[in-house]
Parts: sequence; C-alpha cells; structure tokens
Amino acid sequence: MKYLSTRDKSLRLTAAEAIKMGLSRDGGLFTPVEFPTLSEQEIQMLCQKTYQQRAAYVMGKFLDDFSDEELSAFSDAAYSADKFDTPDVAPVRQVGGQTWCLELWHGPTSAFKDMALQMLPQLLSASLRKTGEDKTACILVATSGDTGKAAMEGFADVPQTKIMVFYPRDGVSEIQKLQMVTQRGDNVGVCAVVGNFDDAQNGVKRIFSDTAIREELAGRGYFLSSANSINWGRILPQVVYYVSAYCDLMNAGAIVYGDRVNYCVPTGNFGNILACYYAKKMGTPVGKLICASNRNDVLTDFIRTGVYDRNRPFHTTMSPSMDILISSNLERLLFDLSGGNDALVRGYMEQLSRTGRYEIGAGMKAKLQDLFYGGFCGEAGTTDTIAALYADHYLIDTHTAVAANVLQQYRVETGDEGVAVFASTASPYKFCDSVLEASGEAPVSDSVEHIAQLEAVSGVKAPRRLAELKGKQPRFDGVTEKEKMEDIVLNFLR
Repeated sequence: MKYLSTRDKSLRLTAAEAIKMGLSRDGGLFTPVEFPTLSEQEIQMLCQKTYQQRAAYVMGKFLDDFSDEELSAFSDAAYSADKFDTPDVAPVRQVGGQTWCLELWHGPTSAFKDMALQMLPQLLSASLRKTGEDKTACILVATSGDTGKAAMEGFADVPQTKIMVFYPRDGVSEIQKLQMVTQRGDNVGVCAVVGNFDDAQNGVKRIFSDTAIREELAGRGYFLSSANSINWGRILPQVVYYVSAYCDLMNAGAIVYGDRVNYCVPTGNFGNILACYYAKKMGTPVGKLICASNRNDVLTDFIRTGVYDRNRPFHTTMSPSMDILISSNLERLLFDLSGGNDALVRGYMEQLSRTGRYEIGAGMKAKLQDLFYGGFCGEAGTTDTIAALYADHYLIDTHTAVAANVLQQYRVETGDEGVAVFASTASPYKFCDSVLEASGEAPVSDSVEHIAQLEAVSGVKAPRRLAELKGKQPRFDGVTEKEKMEDIVLNFLR
C-alpha cells in the first residue's frame, strides 16, 4: 500500500518510507491511498485473539511491506507483560449501565501514548533497514505532557536513533515533568520551551521544513523524523485499540456484532479520535464520534460551526495534554472529508498559518456533523466528574473526566442512551494534585509524595514506575525561547 501527502497526493511512498520520514517535506501528513476493511467474519475471529494478535492483524492490513512474522514479533515486544500491567493491555471496564471505559494507561509511562510509542520504535527500526538508511534518525517531539515521556521510553538506547523532546515550561504537571527530566538513555534529550504546546509544536514543524537545517544535519549523518501523531506509525497502532474494544464488548455480552457503539475521546491534537474514525472507516460498527475538549474548545467550535479559529485565549488547565489550539491531525480528516482534495487542504493550512482561521464548505460541514459531536468541559465540570466517579469507587484522571463529562452532555442533548465508551488516557496518579482535591483531600508535601497520599486515601495501587519516581534526580534542566529551538537541535546533534 502506498501513502500520500495531504498537501500533494501525487507523492507516493511505501509504508516504511512514510514511517521513516514522519512528516512530508511539504508540511503535509501521510495518509493511506486507500483504507482496507474488516469484515464481520474478521471481527468475529479477532474476538478470539489476544491484544497482541489483534494488533498484528489490523496493522498488517496497512503495512504490506512488513511480513506477518515481523508484525507479530513487534506486537509481542511492544505489548509484553514486562511493559503492561494487565494481560488485556487496553481493557474495557463497565462503569455503569451502558457506559464503559477504555483504559489506555496500563503501559510503562501510564498514558495512552504508550499504546503507539511502544510500537513505533519497532516500526521505525525496521523501516530504516527496509529503506537501506545509513544515517541516524533524530526524532523531534513536541509534547503537551505524555508524548515526550512515552517516546523517550520507547526510543531509549534504540540503535540508529536519537530523540529530542520539547515541552512547554509551565504547561505540564509536576509528575509529567519529573518523568521526562529523569529519563534514562544515552540518546535522549529534553528541553523546556518558554511558551505553550502550540509554540513547541510550531517550532518542531518549522525545523522539519527548514531545508538548510536538514542539509546541515545530513552532512553530520542525521535525518529528522517524528514520534508525534503526525507520524503514520503513531496513528496506526491507535486504530487497533478501538477495534479491540469492540471485540471486548462483544465478548462481554454488552453488544452483538452490528450494534453501533459511541466513543467519546478527550482530544487535543485530534490524533486519538482520528484513530477511532479510521476504525469506523475500516468497518468497525462505531456510532457517534464524540470529541471532548477542555476550555481550549477550538475543536468544539469547529465541529459546531465549520470554522476553525485559533485566535482565542489560550487556557492552562488541569488537563494539560489537551491545552492545544492547533490540532495537527485534523488535516488528515479534512483530506478525507474533501475526497482527497489536496489543493483545498493546502489552502486551508495556508489560511491557518497566515490568519489563524479557515472555514470549510457546506458539504464538508454536513459530513463532519453527521460523524462527530463536539463538546467541552471546564475546570469545575472536570472536578465534579472526578468526584462523582470517585464516589462510585472509580478513580480517573482529569483528561478522562473531560471525556466522561462530555459523554453525559451528549446523552442529555441527544437522548442517545446506547452503549458508549469513553477513553481513559492517563492514570490518575499522573495528576495527583487535581485528583486529590476533586476527591475532597488536601494535597500535602510535594508532588511525588502525593502519589503515596492518593494511594492511601483511594485504596487504588499506584503504577509501579510512577511510585519509583520518588528520589530520582533530574538529568535535564534546559530551557529555550521558542525562536531558538533550532539551536538546541543543532547542539544536540553535534
């Protein structure tokens, strides 16, 4: 199968080439030329398989330049028992009536990014071999909190790679920051950016598009790649867990094949909910795609009006991984809804860069609203939702609370009480301060001590790797202005 750029569909790359490159040099995102389908018989078959087997099978539909044996080995390594604390890897848990929660945080960094970033190093390393690449891949990452740690955990000491992570200095939780600045590995680097996530993400995109930097790095034996969800190797493993969740609901007797399931996904960069859309596009019986935002509600407004406008206040919230005003993966959806009109998408992205806004046509807007529902949840609603589920003996983090809240909004507004799943994207222990306060507890001491405090009051065991943060010494303390991110990269790759 070939992959093309959302801004130039004349470009055709193999899967290995697209994964290696990460972002198209024209600024576009790689997307499959066509989407394979899953039949009823295939989904029934997958119900009998392990998560690892489901992953290898679904990814194999898109990666025809990788063998079944390769993909099985990658999946076994990525989702092994020493990395994930449950054999189900991404379990669904019933939290009442027709409501289920898809827990995506059982991996080594306690965030949903592990679901893709334990697989991406396997895919990228193989892609380097398949394309005969002799240079070292430098993976540049902009993170709103979770991607950076998950990417470094996946790529730490992986041969022929180096990884540099940029995070907003005041835009991540203390636990997220500590996870990143204590990261092991001789090939990793971390630097804070004075600004927000969009500043960091724009800086990374700027570096990718800078011909002079690419040529300079090539002379040093490096090329740039990405571990953000702009990389197809990040999105594809995320498609798997929506297919897997449907299988698990069938196995639990909650649905029979053909029943449509609504999915509510807390969303910032649009990659996680895009993966659910792709699962639906493949034939998984997905109902409404419910896009949940926090106070940074640019996606809510876009879905409701067809106007994308980032010219609005930026809010720093208790759900920092969603504090984003430029949702990069939306470009892939626009390409799909437009019928593959690369010129139209290119025009939208030029408008966004130049004016900060664009408006889609009536036809695309109708398609968008038929597929998606958009809602947002403020800080008070997030706190109230954590408290309500805690009272029902279910502990969730701030991002998950946004999804649970917006799902309820959707049900009240539409009357749709069908089976629904909300995605839980991080362990509550990554945001102890907010979860403790919402649960009626006053946080004491520093953030690492809050892990033990939350464990004591909730009776829910903390993930082992988070508990082990206590006493770890930071390795990285760099800070840069957003305009000087290029200098950090060039110094890192001397």
